[in-house]
Amino acid sequence: RMSRHAQQLRDHDINPCVVETDASRKCMDDNNYNKDMCTAYFLKYKNCRKFWHNIMMQRKRNGVKPEMPTAEERRKILESMG
Repeated sequence: RMSRHAQQLRDHDINPCVVETDASRKCMDDNNYNKDMCTAYFLKYKNCRKFWHNIMMQRKRNGVKPEMPTAEERRKILESMG
């Protein structure tokens, strides 16, 4: 059974970067934990976190709840950006 924290990390409504997390973990597994082979995946993860963190902070400043948009809301935000 997963811990509550682990479950939250797997929850697409809470963690906007589940796909990037999984991709970088898979890359590490596939490349015998050679970080140099996975730089692009780490960068995508880092950019994902940074992007959604900024959105979350903006929503917090504007009093929007929840501070992290749901998975559905995020999909619409990304679509609107092209």
